[in-house]
Amino acid sequence: MDERYDLTGLREGLKELDIPLSGRQTEQLLNYYELLVEKNKVMNLTAITEFQQVVEKHFLDSLSLVMAVDPADLETLLDLGTGAGFPGIPLKIAFPHLNVTLVDSLGKRVDFLQDVIRQLGLKQIRAIHGRGEDLARQKEYRQKYDIVVSRAVANLSTLSEYCLPFVGVGGLFVAYKGGDVTEECKKAEYAVETLGGVIADVVTFTLPGAEADRSLVVVEKEEATPRSYPRKAGIPEKRPL
Repeated sequence: MDERYDLTGLREGLKELDIPLSGRQTEQLLNYYELLVEKNKVMNLTAITEFQQVVEKHFLDSLSLVMAVDPADLETLLDLGTGAGFPGIPLKIAFPHLNVTLVDSLGKRVDFLQDVIRQLGLKQIRAIHGRGEDLARQKEYRQKYDIVVSRAVANLSTLSEYCLPFVGVGGLFVAYKGGDVTEECKKAEYAVETLGGVIADVVTFTLPGAEADRSLVVVEKEEATPRSYPRKAGIPEKRPL
């Protein structure tokens, strides 16, 4: 399997992120890539399918969480709006101790994720079909996670309303963003505080092999999110806090 791919970029990127992967973990990433590309032929999962591009823009980008947080300190992780499984599945492969919940609003994507989980032999990970606004009101999920991550495309105010209700007090919400997010963070301060959080850090970096900057916005959960949040479906996007 390894001979079919040039793993130089992957190995260099992992070294830069200081993430050691075993042969089995590397194999799981490669199998994941093949499942992704195969499924993508019949279903729109990603616009990026070339191996080196997937390594850089999906795998290494997902694992860049380590630039801001030490996964060894975490137990439970929720990936909201996971899509094709990013960043949740690469994080699960690299840090198998994590108990991971993947959430997506499209049933077909969740079916794909469940197939990936099964075929890669991953344990303590589940893919759930649902909307964040609904799931965050359920006792099983509300304020139950050490960390919630999202690469979903939404402004930070909206994303915070979707994600912070899942984070336990003392936990973290980390938003994956592109480039300079200074202005976006300023605009989101009120929303974050209203939801019980505070923007604790913004880590900006350039991924191995990439040109554009990436940012991780780290929000600490200081207080319980008021029961009135998240608001009903669609409202956080139409009327951000």
